[in-house]
Amino acid sequence: MGNYKMCMFFTRKFRIREAEPPLDVKEAFATFSEGGAQMTAEQLRQFLVEFQGDLDATISDAERIIEQILQRRHHIAKFTRNTLTLDDFHHFLFSEDLNAPIRSQVHQDMTAPLSHYFIYTGHNSYLTGNQLSSDCSDVPIIKALNRGLRVIELDIWPNSAKDDVQVLHGRSGWVPAFMPCENIKCPQHCYGRTLTTPVTLIKCLRSIKEHAFSASPYPVIITLEDHLTPDLQAKVARMVTETFGDMLFYPESQSLEEFPSPDALKYRIIISTKPPKEYLESKGSKDKGNDLQEEKDSSDDEAWTKVSNSTAELEADDKSDSDSNEHNQDDEDNDDSDCKSRQLGAPEYKRLIAIHAGKPKGGFKEVLKVEPDKVRRLSLSEQALEKATVSHGTELVRYLLHFSIARCLEEGHGKSLRLMQGMFRSNGGCGYVKKPDFLMKVGPHNPVFDPNAELPVKKTLKVRVYMGDGWRLDFKKTHFDSYSPPDFYVRITLYSHGNGISANSALYRVLSLEEQSHCRIYNIAVYHMGTVGIAGVPVDATMNKTKTIEDDWTPVWDEEFTFPLTVPELALLRIEVYEYDTTQKDDFGGQICLPVSELRPGIRAVPLHNRKGEKYKSVRLLMRFAFV
Repeated sequence: MGNYKMCMFFTRKFRIREAEPPLDVKEAFATFSEGGAQMTAEQLRQFLVEFQGDLDATISDAERIIEQILQRRHHIAKFTRNTLTLDDFHHFLFSEDLNAPIRSQVHQDMTAPLSHYFIYTGHNSYLTGNQLSSDCSDVPIIKALNRGLRVIELDIWPNSAKDDVQVLHGRSGWVPAFMPCENIKCPQHCYGRTLTTPVTLIKCLRSIKEHAFSASPYPVIITLEDHLTPDLQAKVARMVTETFGDMLFYPESQSLEEFPSPDALKYRIIISTKPPKEYLESKGSKDKGNDLQEEKDSSDDEAWTKVSNSTAELEADDKSDSDSNEHNQDDEDNDDSDCKSRQLGAPEYKRLIAIHAGKPKGGFKEVLKVEPDKVRRLSLSEQALEKATVSHGTELVRYLLHFSIARCLEEGHGKSLRLMQGMFRSNGGCGYVKKPDFLMKVGPHNPVFDPNAELPVKKTLKVRVYMGDGWRLDFKKTHFDSYSPPDFYVRITLYSHGNGISANSALYRVLSLEEQSHCRIYNIAVYHMGTVGIAGVPVDATMNKTKTIEDDWTPVWDEEFTFPLTVPELALLRIEVYEYDTTQKDDFGGQICLPVSELRPGIRAVPLHNRKGEKYKSVRLLMRFAFV
């Protein structure tokens, strides 16, 4: 590991050293061991309570830590002593599983209605890669559920024989030139399809059932992007019912005072999709009806996603959307059509839908009205969301209170994806994060949270970066530099309420805008809960960087940074390590994003992840967090 060849004739030798415990660690050990060479279980408990702020730590917790450290470091000594040396103490502090920076247990109130929580959501959850040519599979769904995602999206289409249902990615209203079709409007062939290979729906449903609660007991919502005929919708209803059985949740009544809580819905599956469309033609003229329906759907999507720069254009879109929807209403708004749908088996499908998706008639302002007796989902593209914030900002913010699902495409490895992952490390990573109280309170004149308002600093976060280790175990010695050990530095960024929010941005967005513009914000209006705004990803508020430590696999920085916090409940701390390169782009050495409100004070081991959010086996930082 210490020798590097240059020009095939020369060898550079570097000493590999073990970094000593930082001065703060030495002083803490000396203080709580009362100057002795060994720290007892009682002294360790006092350290955990007084220095680390773990107020609930018991003597049993301290004894368990000592036992595990001795087991790892001294297989024989564990039988002869039950105390820690300075090196043992340092090893404990540098162990992520014993000394994590945030809590791993669910600790928030989980008995409030579902609308009081942000929910971790995947987009195109079935794709193994890009949206154009990758495979559709149940494997990404399993991985997503194991990461704690609670909302899984499935695009469902008929197979080529039109007798079964498959999951396949498609883009509505777009057909690649290299995908010829005899009928470009045909939803059963390749209208809106890409080159992704399909997977059967039943395989996905069975995988969801098996893995839904492997990482969290709280409810899983399956959103179905439905491109099916009524007979196949009835088949989907049978598949879903037979697969999930009593796990399925659907309200007994269409009118509820409030949606149940995550705690009440433990180990339940919730279905969300558009109610079955009304087919006004008989079964003999079904094809004609499908073509007409597809034209309306395409027109509807265009009206909702078209980008414009003026309010007038948005209102025009609203009118177009309204006109289209006047002829195409959901079942609950059209009794006559509902009767005809029953003849085609639609009620079986509709009965399973706990959260309705759809766009009611009347334009954007009508859409944003909260209906106290209905549950429905509104889906907006990033472009439509940006446009709506300009002309309907207040109404949109008020609407978003009622149910917010931060939806992000887990494709690519951009900043927003990492922020999303950081946000949902909160509350034990269970996939449900309770909205801060100030977002749920309503003032005397129904004000909403304003991110552009001048707010006082509530507290200050101090972050000290001591050292890092583990790269030599997880990477080849020439991964960062062919001729010498790496030159690491740490960059720390705080994302919080602060300067730089666009004056046109009436909506302080929920952590969900992916750099590739594939993320959306999903919102479900769930009854009358009050009116407030939601907050999320803002621009960078503060960024700091350590000095670069040259030629060292175990760099020691020992630098401290200070971050003032105006809205600590929404702040995220992004930590990145890079290897400095004089001639090329700096090499990535690991990252993690942590919710500031969840940080545990004291000296902590901070594990690092790759760009995809997968944790490295050994790479970690030793850091200290303090709130003043």
